[in-house]
Parts: sequence; C-alpha cells; structure tokens
Amino acid sequence: MEIHQERNKEIFNPKAITKFIIIGVVALILFLVLTNTTFLTIKPGEKGVLFRRFSGGLDKTHIYNEGFHMIMPWNNMYIYDTRIKESFEKMEVLSKNGLNIKIELSYRYYPQADKIGDLHEKIGKNYQEYIIKPEIRSSTREVIGKYLPEELYSTKREAIQDEIFEQTKKALNEKYITLDAILIREVSLPQTLQNAIENKLKQEQESLEYEYRLEKERKEAERRIIEAEAKSKANNILNKSLTDKILRDKGIEATIKLSESPNAKTIIIGGKDGLPLILGGGN
Repeated sequence: MEIHQERNKEIFNPKAITKFIIIGVVALILFLVLTNTTFLTIKPGEKGVLFRRFSGGLDKTHIYNEGFHMIMPWNNMYIYDTRIKESFEKMEVLSKNGLNIKIELSYRYYPQADKIGDLHEKIGKNYQEYIIKPEIRSSTREVIGKYLPEELYSTKREAIQDEIFEQTKKALNEKYITLDAILIREVSLPQTLQNAIENKLKQEQESLEYEYRLEKERKEAERRIIEAEAKSKANNILNKSLTDKILRDKGIEATIKLSESPNAKTIIIGGKDGLPLILGGGN
C-alpha cells in the first residue's frame, strides 16, 4: 500500500508535470518551426531565391524551381510569381498644345525568372510600385507631349501606343522586368475639343467621298471620249474602204435578195450610179 502511494506521488509530482509541459511546448515549437521554414513548396509559375543567413547571404546564382524543397530553418526562401500579370493605370497628361488629356492604360509584365536574385537584391518584391508604374507614367507623359490631341484620338493612336511600349520596355529590361504589352484602353478629351475633332473627321470623310465621286466621273468621261474616238476612227477607216465599185456590188447583192422576196415590188435596174431603184412594195 505504501509502495503504491509512493508511485502516485512520483506521477503527480508538480516538478515532473512542469518538466513534461516544458518539453512538450519546446517540441511543439520545434515542430512548427521545422514545418513552416524547413519544408516548403514552390507552386507552378513561381521561382525561389534563397537567403543564407550564416553562409554568404543572398544566393543569386541558384534559382529554385517549382516543387518541394528543404532548407535550414534559419534561412529564408523568397518566392516570386513569374507568370504574366496585367495591371491598369489611369493618369492625366498634357498634349503638345498644352491641353489636359485623361488616359487609361493596361500593361502586361513579368519578372525575368533567371534574374530574380538581382531583382530581389536591388528592388524587392514590390517592384511594380517602385519601378513599373513610375516608368510607364514617365514614358506616357513624354511621348504624348509630342502629339496633338486629335492625333492621339484618331490617326496616330497605335503609333503612340507602340512608342510608349518601346520606351518603357527598354527601361524595365534594365531592371530585370520584361514588359509584354501596353494598350491604350481609353482617351478622354474635353467635350468641346472632342466634338470639334469628330466634326473635323466627318468633314474630312465627306471631302474624301466627294473627291472619290469626282474621280469616278472623270474616269467615266475619259472612257466615253476614248470610246467615241475609237468609233470615229473605225468609221473613217470604213468610209475610206467603201469605193464606188464596192457600193455597186453591195447594191446588186441587195437587189438579188429583194427579187427573191415574195412581197410585191417594182425594181428598176440602172438607176443613179448604176444602182437599182425600189419604186414601191407592199404585202
């Protein structure tokens, strides 16, 4: 009985219970730390770059691909999404003549997968706010400042869009970011200016249509003149070829055909120029 009581005292000893609790908490913390930092998964479309806390810092030469990885708990893995992403930007810019224009752009971009080490070292994961947006705004203001509002609104919109893209792409490429496209989605001008531009475009279209009709009529007149000249030349050639002898032969042929006709008629041979004369006829 005394031995059983002694064992119970050992089991329910507060010091022993405290010791077990501390060991359990430490084990739980180690499990959570190892689970969250030592074992990690890089998802499809992502790349990782490792920061080695005690052995060289950021490892820019080794880029980690998608899949399961194990790292030491005191190191950090920085994961970047390298898939193409799309964002939008609204801004106000000044045209060549100083008018205020509201413009909305969309742009597609992605970080260069083999350069995310340099990107992380020099810029960081918030590269869109620090690099992309400022470069797009700067290029857009610079390019549009060289054009008039009507050129942006109609005739040179695609050229302006391409110029903004090329200028921004070059700047971003130097920062380890690839620009895939820039699209001008909407251009807003003052209403009075927009109406004036639309009226001007309408008048230009009507003028082009009028010139087209004039050109069509001019070509038709030229065709008729050419046709008339061709007929005149043909008649001249034909008249020159019709001699008196040919005319008499044709008259004789016609007389023979008339004489064979059943209709009553009077034919006198030996009329003027030797051609037959038809004096009457009936059914």
